[in-house]
Amino acid sequence: MLVFKFGGASVKDANGMVNLANVVKRYQDQQLLIVVSAMGKTTNALEKLTKAYVNHEDELHVIFDDLKKYHYAILEQLFDPSDAIFDEVANTFVEIDWIIEEEPHDDYDFIYDQIVSIGELVSTRIVNAYLNKTGLKSQWLDVRGYVHTDNTYREGSVQWDKTRASITRDIPALLQKGMVVTQGFLGGTSENFTTTLGREGSDYTASIFAACLGAESVTTWKDVPGILNGDPKFFEDTIKFDELSYTEAIEMTYYGASVIHPKTIKPLQNAKIPLFVKSFNHPEDEGTVIKEDGKNVFLKPVIILKQNQVLLSLSARDYSFISEDHLSSIFGLFAKYQVKVNMMQTSALSFSVCIDFYEERFQKLLLGLNVDFKTKYNQDLSLITVRHYSQSSISELINNRVILLEQVSRNTVQMVVK
Repeated sequence: MLVFKFGGASVKDANGMVNLANVVKRYQDQQLLIVVSAMGKTTNALEKLTKAYVNHEDELHVIFDDLKKYHYAILEQLFDPSDAIFDEVANTFVEIDWIIEEEPHDDYDFIYDQIVSIGELVSTRIVNAYLNKTGLKSQWLDVRGYVHTDNTYREGSVQWDKTRASITRDIPALLQKGMVVTQGFLGGTSENFTTTLGREGSDYTASIFAACLGAESVTTWKDVPGILNGDPKFFEDTIKFDELSYTEAIEMTYYGASVIHPKTIKPLQNAKIPLFVKSFNHPEDEGTVIKEDGKNVFLKPVIILKQNQVLLSLSARDYSFISEDHLSSIFGLFAKYQVKVNMMQTSALSFSVCIDFYEERFQKLLLGLNVDFKTKYNQDLSLITVRHYSQSSISELINNRVILLEQVSRNTVQMVVK
């Protein structure tokens, strides 16, 4: 039994859908569970829509109309006008209409999950319909009834016992009948509300199903040939790793390597299930495999770039030393507002952290911190992490950048830069 995950880039247009079906056809004799992300940049568009709705902005309906037109244009290239998929997609989008007719809920993260989740629900309807149209028997599955989470919206914590019981109860029998198509990124609460697992969380969904079902492997299909030592959109002359160990993959994702969601690896490592990262444009190529005994060969340093960062510095209002009590209070607020620390540094009188910028969370965090601390911050920064570095590689990366914060350890260098 295999688990496949297809990201948004692989289903961004009609050609992508055709290619997905061709990839799947190569494995039609296997039991196959397929996890699919929202199409193209749909999640970004739905995030804009959510913000416009909450802020009562006039462009709300323009964003929504453009999003529907994008999906219908793809449908028109793949299906006859009378196909039932048009009504299925329309009925799914109606869920957004129902939400935006009402006044916004007080909890932004709750609204976010109810709206942004529609992207995966629509994409999987389309993928499922197209696979069936091409003769590949497929069933659509609502993941929210199987991946159970707590009520932490935008960062749902998986309730593993309940999730495993639901998946093992129903999914093996469904796989006997044909392929199963379901949504990545989403979960469901005991009150039947939708949660999301964190941005790019579809990889994590695939590993949840694989671990619960004892899959032979997970394959995540990307627009790159495998895991590279750097993002080719930002760095030239990247090289591909043929294989990596679970441990090295966990380190890379912890520091922000975007090719795999950070929570993906651990369930697979526990179950000793290999993860393949392969190109959906060249499915015959071997890609990269992550496994227990994967060999880590570093011909070049691994470079990880995280953009849209904030460097936040705190000091006590009474100019006292930053103590353990201060740190306890600070981290309590970080946990309360779900703000993750990517890098931190303490001196006698100040504490500095580099964090991802999410405006709503950041503003709430500042309000909480300003009660006891003086705060200052810089926005629009980048965090560069270099694993297995050489001094020459660091010099090349620095170039003319301004370094605001730097940390060096035996294997890793991190720099917050303008």
